[in-house]
Amino acid sequence: MFRKRSIVLFVLLWSYGLISYGQGVKVACIGNSVTFGYGLKNPATESYPSVLQGLLGQKYVVKNFGLSGATLLKNGHRPYYKTKQFEEVMSFKPDIAIIHLGLNDTDPRDWPEFKDDFKADYSWLLDTLRKQNPDVKLFICRLTPIFNGHPRFKSGTRDWYWQIQEQIPAVAKANHTGIIDLTSALYNRPDLFADNLHPDKEGAAIIAKTVYENLTGNYGGLKLPEIFTDHMVFQRNKPITIYGTANSNEQIKVLFNNKNLITTADNQGKWKVLFPEMPHGGPYQLSVQSGKKTICLTDILIGDVWLCSGQSNMSFTLSSAKTGKAELTQIKENKIRLFKFNQYAETNDTPWDARTLEQVNQLKYFSGSWTLTTSETAAGFSAIGYYFGKKIAEESGVPIGLIQLAVGGSTIESWIDRYTMEHDAQLVDVLTDWRKSDFIQEWARARANVNLKEASNPKQRHPYEPIYNYEAGVAMLTQFPIKGVIWYQGESNVQNVDLYKHAFPVLVNSWRKKWGYNFPFYYVQLSSIDRPSWPYFRDAQRKLLQVIPNSGMAISSDVGDSLNVHPNRKMEVGQRLALLALKNTYHKHLTASGPVISNARQEKNNIILSFTEAKKLSTRGGEPLIGFKFVNLKGYHFIAKATIVNNKVTLKIPQGETIKEVLYAWEPFTRANLVNEAGLPTSTFSIPIN
Repeated sequence: MFRKRSIVLFVLLWSYGLISYGQGVKVACIGNSVTFGYGLKNPATESYPSVLQGLLGQKYVVKNFGLSGATLLKNGHRPYYKTKQFEEVMSFKPDIAIIHLGLNDTDPRDWPEFKDDFKADYSWLLDTLRKQNPDVKLFICRLTPIFNGHPRFKSGTRDWYWQIQEQIPAVAKANHTGIIDLTSALYNRPDLFADNLHPDKEGAAIIAKTVYENLTGNYGGLKLPEIFTDHMVFQRNKPITIYGTANSNEQIKVLFNNKNLITTADNQGKWKVLFPEMPHGGPYQLSVQSGKKTICLTDILIGDVWLCSGQSNMSFTLSSAKTGKAELTQIKENKIRLFKFNQYAETNDTPWDARTLEQVNQLKYFSGSWTLTTSETAAGFSAIGYYFGKKIAEESGVPIGLIQLAVGGSTIESWIDRYTMEHDAQLVDVLTDWRKSDFIQEWARARANVNLKEASNPKQRHPYEPIYNYEAGVAMLTQFPIKGVIWYQGESNVQNVDLYKHAFPVLVNSWRKKWGYNFPFYYVQLSSIDRPSWPYFRDAQRKLLQVIPNSGMAISSDVGDSLNVHPNRKMEVGQRLALLALKNTYHKHLTASGPVISNARQEKNNIILSFTEAKKLSTRGGEPLIGFKFVNLKGYHFIAKATIVNNKVTLKIPQGETIKEVLYAWEPFTRANLVNEAGLPTSTFSIPIN
C-alpha cells in the first residue's frame, strides 16, 4: 500500500515539474509554534512536518521551518520575514512550501493596528518564495483552531481570528496558490488542544495527514456518507443531492432514475451532483462509479424525511411504550423507512472504558443504516417518531423516512454548533469548563463525571458537553435535505429556564441556517412530574411559539407521570406532533392543537378567559373544570373556581381580592382538564389581567 501511494505521489509531482534526477522533492513547512511542534514531548519526531516526512517517504526532504510566536504581518511583534528560519527557507529553495501563519497575528499588538497589511504581506512572502524557485508549488493554510479557553478569546482573539480566516481564500486566489483547510480538520477536536492553541501528538498527525492528502490528492477513494444506504429516502420536491468523497480530480459517474450525471472531485476530494427534484415514488436504484469502484444502492424511495431529535423521551422505544407491544403485532409492509443513529455507548450510570473514551473523542459515537419498518426494526425505534411517521404516511400517502438522532439526558447546548456558541454573547460562557459550570444541569454533569471517571484527558468529550452532539451527529446530515424536525428535549435544561428561552431559538435558527432553508420545527412541551420548575418551563416553551416561526408545540402534560420522567404514553404525543405537521405543513383541514389562551379581562367580579383553537370548550371526560389559579396583588396563589360559559372560561373573583394574573396547569404534575372539541388539551399558561 505504501509503495503504491509513493508511486502515485511521484507521478503527481513529476507532472508539476518538481522532481529531477539525483535529488528529492524539497518540502518546506513554514509557520509558527504549531508547525514547530510547541508542547510536544519530542518535536523532532512528533511535529507535523516530521510525520509528513514519514507519509511522503524517502524521495522527499521535509524541513520544519516553524518558529514559535512568528507573525505573518511585517509590522507584527515577531515578523517571520526577519527570522533565521526565513533565511533558511530562502536558502533551501523548496519545491513545495506549506505556509501556516496568522495565529499570532490575532495578538492585540498586531491585528488592530496592521490588519490592512495582511494581504499585501502574505503576497510578498509568496512572491519572495517564487523568486527563489519560480517552479515552487505553494499551499497556504486555513488556520488551526483557537478554542474558547484561550485567555484572549473574548477580548479580541475570537473575532480577529475569523477576520484573518476570511482573508486567506482571497490571498490564495490572488496569488494562484493551493489552499489547505486545517480548520475543518481540527475545529471539532478541542480534546487535542490542552492549552486551546497547540495541538498534541494526535493533532499534529491530523495536520500531517491533511497536508498529505492535499499534496497527493489521495483521500481514500470513492466513499458515500453513512446516510446513503439501501432502503433510504430522498426528500421529494427538492433537488436530489448526492455527494461524497473521492481522490481529487477523479471523475465520478452517478446514475439515478435513468439519468447520468458526471462530475469531478475537487482538490479536497469532495464532489456533489444535483438531480432534478422529483415527486414521491419509487423504488429506485442509485449507482456511483469512480475508476474501478462502483457503489450500488437499491430500494430507494422519494418521500418526506423527518429528523426526530432530542433526549430520552424522543429515544424512548416503541417496545417500551404503553401501546407498543400491541402496535408491533400489527405492523405490515409499508412505506416508512427508519434510520436510527445508535450510540457507541449509553450514558448510563457506569464508567466508560478506554476504547469508548477514544471513540467518543474521535466523534465516532453514532452509527446506523436505513431499514424497512418491521416489528423487529420498529421495536427499538423512537415511539414518538414511529407514531408521528405512521400518521403522516396514512394521511398524506407519501413515503416517510424517519431519522432518529437522540441522546438520553443530553443538554440543548450539546446540539448547537461551535461557531454559533462561540459567537453568542450568552452561550459562549457555557463552553468554559462545562463539567464544573452552573450553566449545565447538576444531574447532567454528575452523570458525565461517572462516564468519564477513567478519562486521563481533562478535555475528554461527552454527549452532554456543549456542541458534542452537533459535531458527532447533526453535522453528518446538514447536506441531506429533510422535510422538517420533531424535537423532544428540555428535561436537562429545566434548572435555567431563562437560558433555555434564549438557547432554543438559537438552536432552531442555527439548524435552519446550516440546511439552508426554513423547515418546520415541531416540539413537545414537557409533561407533568413532581419537580418544582416544570410549570415555568412549560410556560416558557409555550411563549417560544411566538418567537420561532414555522413551529408548533405538542402538549403532553395530560399524559405525564408524577414519579417518572419517562411517561410511557407516547402514542398520543407522536400523533399530536403529526396533527401539527398535517395542518401546517401538509395543509390538511383539521384541528391540530388544544385551546390557546388569547385574552383575560375582568368584568365586575369575574375574570373572562377567551381562547382560540376551540370551537367548543369542554373538559376531559366531562368532569368539573379544574386547573386554574389566581395570583393576587401580594403575589399569593390560590385556586380559582372555573366554569365554561358561552365558550369562554369564567373565573369568580373572591370578595376583596385584586387579581393580577391567572395561571393554568401551574402544578409540576397537573390534572388540569380543559380541552376542545377534538379532545386536545390546553397548555400550561400564565396571563396578566387586562
